[in-house]
Amino acid sequence: MRLGRRLLLLGLAATLSYAQLTVDQKVSDFQALASLYAKRYGPYEWKRDALGVDLFNIAPWLAQVQATKNDLDFYEVMQLYVASLNDAHDVYELPSNYQASLNFTVDIYDGKLLVDYINRLRLPAAEFGFTIGYELVSIDGQDAQKQLDGLLRYEIAANPRSTRRLAAQLLTLRPQVLMPHAADVPEISVVLFRRPDGNMESYRIPWAKSGLPLTTVGRYATPGLASLAGRPRFTHPGRPDFDPIPPPADPPLPGETPVYLQVLNRLQDCRLPDKSVTGFGAQAPVFAASLPSSFVLRLGKSNQDPFYSGIFSAAAHPIGYIRIPSFNPTDPTAALAAFQKEIAFFQANTEALVVDDMRNPGGSVAYLNSVLSSLMPARWRSIPFEVRATSEWVYEVSTAMVSAAAQGAPQSVLDLLQLIKNNIVAANAAMRGRTDPIPLDDVTIDRDPAMDAKGNMIAYTKPLLVLVDDMSASAADAFAATIQDNARGPLLGWRTMGAGGSVEAWEAGSYSLGIATVTESLMIRKNAIITAEYPAAPYVENIGVHPDIQVDYMTADNLNRNGKPFVDAFVNAAVNLIQAGK
Repeated sequence: MRLGRRLLLLGLAATLSYAQLTVDQKVSDFQALASLYAKRYGPYEWKRDALGVDLFNIAPWLAQVQATKNDLDFYEVMQLYVASLNDAHDVYELPSNYQASLNFTVDIYDGKLLVDYINRLRLPAAEFGFTIGYELVSIDGQDAQKQLDGLLRYEIAANPRSTRRLAAQLLTLRPQVLMPHAADVPEISVVLFRRPDGNMESYRIPWAKSGLPLTTVGRYATPGLASLAGRPRFTHPGRPDFDPIPPPADPPLPGETPVYLQVLNRLQDCRLPDKSVTGFGAQAPVFAASLPSSFVLRLGKSNQDPFYSGIFSAAAHPIGYIRIPSFNPTDPTAALAAFQKEIAFFQANTEALVVDDMRNPGGSVAYLNSVLSSLMPARWRSIPFEVRATSEWVYEVSTAMVSAAAQGAPQSVLDLLQLIKNNIVAANAAMRGRTDPIPLDDVTIDRDPAMDAKGNMIAYTKPLLVLVDDMSASAADAFAATIQDNARGPLLGWRTMGAGGSVEAWEAGSYSLGIATVTESLMIRKNAIITAEYPAAPYVENIGVHPDIQVDYMTADNLNRNGKPFVDAFVNAAVNLIQAGK
């Protein structure tokens, strides 16, 4: 079951709080979770070989499940199993809408937990005098850094720095959907801060609580084996002749997405679950207040604009800037048209372009590559994927082919679906877990620059600088990797997150009603990447994309000066690009 029934499950869980699950039911649901990953998880071999994580060795996990005394402790084991993958895409979620918040957030700057947001509607300055830049020292007498160590498991983000930053948000925001014991917070906490001058300040801050705490999911009758009799079985996908014939496709209802597009959208979904880092997926950059004084805003005046863009002058050179907040816009067609319009303006009016890919949660592969085509003035290589070859994907893609043909989809869509199906069937026939590297939005990996209706190239041809950080995730990882693999321009900033695949959400056990997101493919780069942490591999997963010019935004100086040091660094880099080309 996919995420569409999430609200139904939340409502059901809220009504079933009578007793605890039995040991057998917990074991059954853990085995369902483990089976879900055994069948669908794309990076299995990579995690086993690079990280020493073997999903198939479940005996120690079953022992932990059997030892749990209540449902919340059982949820902790389920959550920890998924966290052990060190995969930013993969999260175990409880059927709960409860959360508690202290109404301020911290992030890690120069290794310190510094306040970077305060909800002044809940914490008025007259009563709570701490400000942005104060260091969080402790909560209720417990050292904040040590508390953070215990929270890492709830916000795994593929590499240690990204994980620690995301987990820092949980010091002051406790969502039970991620943290089974979130409701254990007191009514008021004593919070100790260190001021920039070194002196301490202490405040009694109430936890703002909302939603219904989950204490138990309830007891159910366990069906006997007889109830499973007569259930249909499916042909094993390892057979070379496995080729299910889907039923005729019903026409979509008004406003409904056609089946073939639903399947393609699922295959192409490369975005991170919701995160709470300041500015993550936001339209404006975190350093907006420190853009050059000559900056003239173009897009971003309305919160409906899909981008934040403008033009400024540095060393007498006109330079463009555009922020891509995500690769999952509300209206991809309109967003792409707006992007191409901006590119046309920048082509005519600038000498270089800065593209901001920071704090970007990712999105659609098709939209990602459409954006990239407007930045690549020569033939370029996109990022292909090795897809987990399951029988279900064969069936789903076959169904999509019938739907596409019935609804008059372009031949290019039919060809793409056929390519994907052929590769999955071939992998099954060879008893391989994943396909060869294949594109998920076109029949070719190599692409041409964007063209207008008359066949004229409309891609940006001038120097390009791309800003990245450890919150550039999933499709944003792929964006950075594509720019770097094609030597289109330098990346400036920090190593990207390393969320390197497409993802889908599934029910993870019919008793406990949890949801698990599962990475079902692997992004494949042009060449193997050599790092000190991992074996050489062409993957984005865990490895991330390393910048050509390393500049760290996460410093106290940037926090206190609204990012001005970082802005100065990328402006200078853009000027150097222009001057190097003259």
